Amino acid sequence: MYEDKTVAVVVPAYNEEAFVGGVIDTVPDFVDRVYAVDDCSTDDTWAEITARADDDRERVGALVDGAGEVDVADDADGRQVESDGGVANGPRVVPIRHRRNRGVGAAIKTGYCAARDDGMDVTAVMAGDGQMDPAMLERVVEPVVDGRADYAKGDRLSYPEYRGEMSGWRSFGNWLLTYLTKVASGYWGVVDPQNGYTAISLRALEAVDVEDVYDDYGFANALLVRLNVAGMRVADVAMPAVYGDEESHIRYATFVPKLSALLAHNFLWRLKTKYLVRDCHPLAFLYGLGAVGTGAGLVAALRRGGDSEGASDDGNDGTSDAATRTLVGLLTLALATIFDRLDDEDLHVREEP
Repeated sequence: MYEDKTVAVVVPAYNEEAFVGGVIDTVPDFVDRVYAVDDCSTDDTWAEITARADDDRERVGALVDGAGEVDVADDADGRQVESDGGVANGPRVVPIRHRRNRGVGAAIKTGYCAARDDGMDVTAVMAGDGQMDPAMLERVVEPVVDGRADYAKGDRLSYPEYRGEMSGWRSFGNWLLTYLTKVASGYWGVVDPQNGYTAISLRALEAVDVEDVYDDYGFANALLVRLNVAGMRVADVAMPAVYGDEESHIRYATFVPKLSALLAHNFLWRLKTKYLVRDCHPLAFLYGLGAVGTGAGLVAALRRGGDSEGASDDGNDGTSDAATRTLVGLLTLALATIFDRLDDEDLHVREEP
């Protein structure tokens, strides 16, 4: 426990036989439960996970076929093993295995649901590839334990000394996704939103429909959108970037465009749900009006530029009208952004180094 709060750690892993065992071994002692989730690896990841299960318990794994559907495996003697229903009496390491590969987000969701069902006060995520320094876990969970935030996440970008190991291409991709996630989520103060070193409160897990969040890389970005609609406070925790011998499964050339489309969809979902369905707020109207105005102005400019007739009979080539429409549209979008920032300015805190 940490300051009288139960703490769990989800360890999602896919083909991480060389690292996942070490990650589980180095989880700090204050953690009450470790949900190690093998996303149907093709190597010995599952063997490494089950080998770390508590020696005083039968080493049992749950095969998860889909959200909320759990088959409890037989133990070595063929007996059905059921949950003991309590953190104090239960195993510290809980091995869970997906029947099919579903993505890192799905693995985290499986761990989140297990922690929520067990009533864990705070649930953190430590990737199975060893990139996350276990010594930083205390700093990540502390804002959630203290009640300053419902969700805490790492921030490698705000301080130059902390992003020193990050390549130029990776840094560019992270900054681009940071801006896009700010717009999509409404957390305009958040930096490095795709950072996977996170901690979430039981309150947030119960308020957000976790099972409906995106399954693959980009889960952390999409989750922020859901947290914003639920009114949850988010904390940025400064930490250095750490890269070891592991090989990243992310390919930024395809990941960035794919996640950008996902964030655009989530942005529209947030506006609809937060400002139209749950409330009647002018912000959604301003965003719509700004987008229409800007688009209409740009289309008018393109059409005028392709008009072979040149100027119209009254001497006006239409350029000024197109420019005016575009400018008014952009100003309306800027106004909508200001209202968006003001509406959520109390939902972000920053934990300095």
